[in-house]
Amino acid sequence: MTSGPAGGPARGTATRPRTAAPRRGRAGERVVGLLWFVLPLVALTGVWAAAVGVTGVPKRIFPQVTDVSAALWNMALSGDLLRHLSASLYRVLVGSVIAIATAIPFGIALGTSRVLSAFFTPLLRFSVALAGIAWIPVATLWLGYGNGAVIFIVWNAMFFALAYNTMLGVRGIPEELLRSARSLGAGPWRMFWEVLLPGALPSVVSGLRIGLGYGWRGLVAAEIIATSAGLGYALFLAQTFYATDVIVASMVVIGVLWLLTDRLLLAPLERNTVLRWGMTGGGH
Repeated sequence: MTSGPAGGPARGTATRPRTAAPRRGRAGERVVGLLWFVLPLVALTGVWAAAVGVTGVPKRIFPQVTDVSAALWNMALSGDLLRHLSASLYRVLVGSVIAIATAIPFGIALGTSRVLSAFFTPLLRFSVALAGIAWIPVATLWLGYGNGAVIFIVWNAMFFALAYNTMLGVRGIPEELLRSARSLGAGPWRMFWEVLLPGALPSVVSGLRIGLGYGWRGLVAAEIIATSAGLGYALFLAQTFYATDVIVASMVVIGVLWLLTDRLLLAPLERNTVLRWGMTGGGH
């Protein structure tokens, strides 16, 4: 290699950007994160298989891993798995969209008004304890049996946690920022979209992560009572036929769905939102 003045590289010599090492580092972190995600599940499965094998517990009491795998395969072949899965995902999606559309504006309104906040905060705290499952009897009386009652339960389970976290997020916005936006002539809509919503977004995403967990639990409980399709209904139907393998298979599907939703959607959304809006300990 020839050198230029002062021992530097000769003119015209290309230098490669050093991006390979950071990319390899990020790939290694993803692999490690994936291993920490999968290994506990593998370990649990191993303990399950060993415990059932050693104790010889009857299948009707608790099935072996192979029994559950066979039940899942049979559900997939018969189309029952797709039918129950699509029904549950539809209800969660619709209930979540309605909860987001109603809870976030309500929470922002509470966060910007001390009077509304003082009035509704005790009611929010009271309602969080009753949200979701406790409303199932009322939901079936109001909406009958079917999608309407289950979607209402999902919305109800998510709404209060999401609204409360949104309110806390708005309260955490620096007063100087709000005064600056008002002094620059920001109207209500610009304040909402450009100041209040972005400022509260980390808390909103955290509330969404918590609320969606409540929504899943409410979904399963409501489907046991109020529908004839869905993962919760599959649990209930299997119980009537003493099909413990199908019960556990349905539980596995519910758990894996939530893990994937949290791992692939909610956790990255929360992490990226926190980094984007400078809420980490390192500042901006």
